[in-house]
Amino acid sequence: MSEAARPANSGRDRLICALDVESAAQARALVTRLGGAAGWLKVGLELFTAEGPTVLSGLPEGRVFLDLKLHDIPETVGRAVARVARYAEVGMLTVHACGGRAMLARAVKEASAMKILAVTVLTSLDATDLREVGDGGDVEDLVVRRARLAAEAGCHGVVCSPREAAIVRADVPAGFLVVTPGVRPAGVPVGDQKRVATAAEAILAGASHVVVGRPIRDAADPFAQANAIAAEIAGALA
Repeated sequence: MSEAARPANSGRDRLICALDVESAAQARALVTRLGGAAGWLKVGLELFTAEGPTVLSGLPEGRVFLDLKLHDIPETVGRAVARVARYAEVGMLTVHACGGRAMLARAVKEASAMKILAVTVLTSLDATDLREVGDGGDVEDLVVRRARLAAEAGCHGVVCSPREAAIVRADVPAGFLVVTPGVRPAGVPVGDQKRVATAAEAILAGASHVVVGRPIRDAADPFAQANAIAAEIAGALA
């Protein structure tokens, strides 16, 4: 069975490892050290900006979570999504839900076989931050409203923190993806994240996939750390 055809039914398949490194060489080294322990690989802004689309070459087909958080007028986002859709490695692409219904719908229209995920509220933000930027102070309400908008616009899922996974899952259609960053193993520093949980807590709350970056990247043995997190996920699914 090809990587793209594997069902998301194990801990490994629910785990997205963030390749939050500075270069393609470092990304390849981390992928090698992972040894397939994570079913998905995230390429984010730092790496994509440093290396461009060539960084996708050699990564598993259909198993890259390209986290660009596109946010612009519908025409610009649509054209950008169409460009990304040319790369068979990309299985999921993020856009910002706050870009509005027309932007989200245009992204979906241009996505081809990719899944479009709308980012609701960044996990680095809390109610105080939202008030500062004029989005009100209720994080959960804003996340649910944006998730509902994304579903209505045809998006395949959303990105939200583990803290909102349960209320989003209760409000969206069956099969809708709920991807949660801000996942940290118990006892690991949370860094700049403000709304966090363990992998098991995220899955039990309704997450379809969890994104883990620094705890795996910075581990002495990334393979062992990813395996442990995958096992934790599998235990929550049992």
